[in-house]
Amino acid sequence: MINIIERDRSIIPACDINLEIFEEIVKETADIPGVGGYKVGVSFLDVGLKEVADIAREYTDKPVIYDHQKAGTDIPDTADRFMDSIMRSGINAIILFPQAGPITEYEWIKSAQDRNLGVIVGGEMTHPRYLDGDFKNTTKKNYTEIFKELGIDEDITGYVRNFAPEEMYGLAAKMKVTDFVVPGNKPDYIKYYKNVIEMNGISKSILYSPGLIKQGGKISEGAKAAGKRFHGIVGRGIYEAENIRQAAIDLTSKL
Repeated sequence: MINIIERDRSIIPACDINLEIFEEIVKETADIPGVGGYKVGVSFLDVGLKEVADIAREYTDKPVIYDHQKAGTDIPDTADRFMDSIMRSGINAIILFPQAGPITEYEWIKSAQDRNLGVIVGGEMTHPRYLDGDFKNTTKKNYTEIFKELGIDEDITGYVRNFAPEEMYGLAAKMKVTDFVVPGNKPDYIKYYKNVIEMNGISKSILYSPGLIKQGGKISEGAKAAGKRFHGIVGRGIYEAENIRQAAIDLTSKL
């Protein structure tokens, strides 16, 4: 079992920006105890994950977590090639959102575990109209009207079955995964999914939450709902701040 982050609670900067700002974030925050690691994503596909990991290692040994946005949605057979590339890059852990079904989920988790990569599994996302039955609009756009303009007579709900996240979390827990992504702007769901994970055998779950600050989630509420082990994933609240270091310090104080 991989212990991805040493601390029970931390802030993880989501570095969905360019290489220059990523280096600035790591340099400015690496010595802050409450910063547990760094999440990187597809914005670095042009430069490569190895370069990202190498830059991080110039300043810190804290884990670099890759979020493919979303990995685990392909066929089962591609898992090994994907995980091999993650291994070669020097990335420490991978986030999976296994929306392609249980066989893909099993094979992708197993492939990561076989390579001693940290595995973090998500099920529910933070944005509206993800689950079936959700007709919410964002505050910026009226998607009901947009869909009508496209000639769609009936409004479109989320594509994912309501109970699918439970099944994603449940299978991962049965495979001894301890780390999970839950929506930080939905604290009631954090509690609910924590119970689902515990019912499937993981009594000491470790929860990671995006959807904080800019998407309306509050770190203090997320941490309270998650319990002892909680890592808040914050992107724009850090990399758009005038003072990156101070923003990170301020955010860790809310844990």
